[in-house]
Amino acid sequence: MSFAQLGLSRPLLRAVDALNYTTPTPIQAKAIPVVLEGRDLVALAETGSGKTAGYLLPILEHIKEGQGLRALVIAPTRELAVQIDGVARQLAENLELRVVTVIGGQRIGGQIAELKKGVDLLVATPGRLLDLCRSRNVRLDKVEHFVLDEADRLLDMGFLPDIRTIIGKLPSDRQSMLFSATLSTDVEALAYEILEDPATVVVGQRSKPVDTVSQQAYSVMAHHRTPLLLRLADEVIDGPAIIFTETKRGADSLSHVLKIHGHSVETMHADRNPAQRTKALERFRAGKVKFLVATDVAARGIDVENVSFVVNYDVPQTPESYVHRIGRTARAGRTGTAITLYSPLEERGLRDIERLTGQPIERKQLANFQDGRQEDTGVAAFIASMANMSRRGAARPGTRRR
Repeated sequence: MSFAQLGLSRPLLRAVDALNYTTPTPIQAKAIPVVLEGRDLVALAETGSGKTAGYLLPILEHIKEGQGLRALVIAPTRELAVQIDGVARQLAENLELRVVTVIGGQRIGGQIAELKKGVDLLVATPGRLLDLCRSRNVRLDKVEHFVLDEADRLLDMGFLPDIRTIIGKLPSDRQSMLFSATLSTDVEALAYEILEDPATVVVGQRSKPVDTVSQQAYSVMAHHRTPLLLRLADEVIDGPAIIFTETKRGADSLSHVLKIHGHSVETMHADRNPAQRTKALERFRAGKVKFLVATDVAARGIDVENVSFVVNYDVPQTPESYVHRIGRTARAGRTGTAITLYSPLEERGLRDIERLTGQPIERKQLANFQDGRQEDTGVAAFIASMANMSRRGAARPGTRRR
C-alpha cells in the first residue's frame, strides 16, 4: 500500500515524499482511513510507530486555511509536544496553514504573540493551554479535530482534571482521537467518556517489547552498581545509549561520574529548563554525545531512531515503565540492547517484568567483575535469604522503628 492509495491530496503526498516516507507504517495504514472518514478513534501504538503522522496527515487534509483554530493536539510532555510540532510543520509545508505550539517553561508572552498571528493547528501541554484559555488568548469552541496523544502518560501524570476542563471548552460536535501505548482501566474509562462510537486500531502486542531488542540483566550490589556501569560503558556499550535513573539527583550524580571517566554525556530531567532539555536531546540525536542520562520524564518524550542501548541503572518501579523505557531502542526495525542492573532483592521485579511481557530477560555476568557480595558475607547472606523469601512469596519480617 502507498500513501497515494490512502486518499491523501497532492500537497500532502509531496510533503510525505520530502520526508522520505516510502510506505505507510501499520498504524498509519489503519488510522488514516478512519480519521479521513471522520470517525472517532482509539489507537494503541507505541512511540516510534509513526502514529504522529497517522493522525496529522488526515487532520491536515480536513482543515482549511483561514478558518481559525480547528485542530488541537494535547501531549503530556514538552518534549513530545515539540516533536509533534516539528512533524506538523514539515507535513504542512505545502499548505497555507499555521501550526503553533504552547508549552510550559517558556515565555507565555511569545506564545500569545504567535497565537495572535493566527493558528489552524495547536499543539499544547495541558497546563499552559488552560493558562491561555483563562487569559482569553485561546478559544476552543471551533475545534473540529481533537487528539489526546500518549493518553496513558497524561493520566499517569495526573492530568485528568485538566483534560476534563479542556474537553468542557470544546464543541460537542467534533472528531476525537485517543492514542495510547497501553489500554489501562483508566484509559478505557476516558475513551468511553470522550469518544462517540469509536473505531479501534491496535498495532503490536500491548506491553510487549519488539522482538529486535535483546534484553539482558546484570546482578550487582548497590555499592558496586556504578563501577559495573563504567565497565559496561567501556567494554559492552559501543553505541548511543540512554541511561535511566529513578531520581533527578541520581541522574546528575551519574552524569558527573561518567564525565570524570572521559565519557561524553548530556542529562535530561524535570529540573532542567526547556532550553537545556532541548539542547541535550539535539546533541544526543546529532551524535555529539554517547550517553543521555535521563529520568522517566524522558521515557516517552525521546524520539531518536539510532539509540543502540537502553540501560536501566536500577529496576524500574513498574513493569510498564520498563516497557516504555526500552522502547527507546530497536525502533523502526533496527536492533537494540536493553541492559538492567539489579540487586538480588530486585529479582522479583525482573520476574514481574517477564510475566507482563511474556519474554525472558537473559541474566549475565561481566568477566572478572566482583559484584560486591563478597565484601560482606553477613549482608550477602541476609540479602540472599530475603530474595529467596520474595521468590517464594513469603511475608517479609517486620522491622522495628528506632
